[in-house]
Order: sequence, then structure tokens, then C-alpha cells
Amino acid sequence: MKPQTHLIEPKGKIKKQTAIDAVLKAIQLCEQIQAEMVSTDAIQKSDRSPVTVADFGSQALICKAINEAFPTDTIVAEESAQALQENAPLLERVADYVNRFCEETEVTTETVCEWINKGSGEVGPSFWTLDPIDGTKGFLRRDQYAIALAYIVEGVVQLGVLGCPSLPYHLDATDAERGCLFVAIRGQGTHLYTKTGELLKQVYVSEATYRFAESVESTHGDSEAHGKIANALGITDPPVQMDSQVKYGIVSRGEASLYIRLPNPAYPDYRECIWDHAAGLIVVEEAGGTVTDANGVPLNFLVGKRMHENRGIVATNGKLHQHVLKALSSKL
Repeated sequence: MKPQTHLIEPKGKIKKQTAIDAVLKAIQLCEQIQAEMVSTDAIQKSDRSPVTVADFGSQALICKAINEAFPTDTIVAEESAQALQENAPLLERVADYVNRFCEETEVTTETVCEWINKGSGEVGPSFWTLDPIDGTKGFLRRDQYAIALAYIVEGVVQLGVLGCPSLPYHLDATDAERGCLFVAIRGQGTHLYTKTGELLKQVYVSEATYRFAESVESTHGDSEAHGKIANALGITDPPVQMDSQVKYGIVSRGEASLYIRLPNPAYPDYRECIWDHAAGLIVVEEAGGTVTDANGVPLNFLVGKRMHENRGIVATNGKLHQHVLKALSSKL
């Protein structure tokens, strides 16, 4: 059964444009920070993953935009301002960058923290979910990362905006222009824009491509199992390794036929966060693909910030999906 569409016009148009404008502005901020970035702009969260000025600045700008347009909407985002409030020099740097992208008079550090903490909502009947920088390590390496924003109603993703500032327009083209924005609305397809907001085209998955994508970081999955699945499907080319939900983007535009993410054997009980997959899911589905967990179960965005009822991720061009699940059930 197809997911129901709840993004009713004209509010849907406003949500779409608000989301696009917010992510485009966050891309500008992230690229400016990246151009000026120094190692002291990264701190460590309790789970040891790096957080940068860009994570906080991106979340501040996007939460501000959503809250101003839809003040009663809930936002469930990855970051909290607590770490910033304990690090005054870093907070000042975040505020400095955010100020560059605000039309208001001088924005205070307190206001920036308030904007960031607008993302401290909880999962409910309808909400936004945001990863201000998905693939922070990719960002730090000046490689692939994404800004991922989605709107969810009754557990169904209705709108996804996936900003991929370093992704070439064409993955295999030499010297291709970079900076892509994927925008998907339930029932309206997935469209590709430039990082300045110019519409390029509608995108579709491909049944002709035989290539799979996986994470760069070995701890983010089970690379050995991924390889076995690919071999069982007759995919012999090396995997495309990328950080972040950019992998959903290349599946949606037919440059990979499969993105698979099985839990690392060292962390068998790991469950994915909603903001790491919501935007990517609708981008692939609206391009004609299929996304489930490794057991073929739809992703459940209603049980909390982590998808405790799902194990792993399988995103395909649709045609391959049942073949992948069959290979997984064989315990390759």
C-alpha cells in the first residue's frame, strides 16, 4: 500500500519553500566555514563523533527558519546547545557565522542557543527531523556530507530536502560542477536543484546500473557482508564509498542501484537515528526506488529518535529489492 499524502496545499508549498530556503542558507554557511575552517573548530561529543561550528550554525539557521514560518511545529534535531554553552569561545565563533546569514541586527549568543534548542522536540503525530550536517567526518575531510531535513506526518515522510554541497552534478563526469539539492514531496517525485536553488531536472532510479554504495567509515556497517550481498547479486564493481545520506541521492538519480547498511558485527544492537534516514528515504522512494530495513520492514519513525524496531537499511532501485532481502535471509 502506498504511503498517504498529508502535505496539503497551499501549506505544503510554504513548507517546501521554507525547507528549501533554509537548507540553501545552511549550505552557504557550511561552505564559508569549511573555507575558513581550522582544527580548533571541532569538539567531541560523548559518543566521540566530531561536532563542528557548522553543525551548530546549520541547526541554528534551519530551526530559526522553521520556527518563524511554523511556530507550533515540532523539530527533532541532532544537536543540543549544551556543549556550546560550556565552551564560550566556540559559541562566539558559531554566533559570528550565524550573524553573517541573518538580516536582523546583531544576534546574541543566547539567541543562537535558543535557535539550536528549538530542535529539542520529541517525536509525535507530525514533526520535522533535522541532521544539520550528516557526515561530519566527511565535512572535516572536505569530502561528502549532507544537510538533511524532513517533515513527517503520522509516521510517513511527506517532504525531504537533502543538501549535498560537494556532490557533482554527474558522479562520473570529469570536472563536473558540484553542489546538489534533492527535494522530494510525497506523490510529486524527486527533483534535483543546484546549491543556488536552480532546478536541474526530475530524477529517477535506474534498473540498468549495477553498482552499490556504502559508508566510508568501517564502523558504520558490515563491509564484508555488504560485499557478499553485492556478489550474490552479480555486482562486481567496487562500492561507491561516501559519507552521509548523499548515498540516497546517488541511488535516486540512477548512479547506484543499491545502498546497504548492516550493523557492524561489533555493535549488533545498534539502531539508526531517524534524522540519518528520513530525508534520504523519501528522495529514493519518490524517484521510484524502495527503502526498508534489512528484514524488509518499513522504517518506523514513530517509536523515538532511534528506530528501535528496525535493523539496518536497504535502499534500492526497486527491482533489486527482493533479491537483496532474499540474499540477506540466506545469512551471507
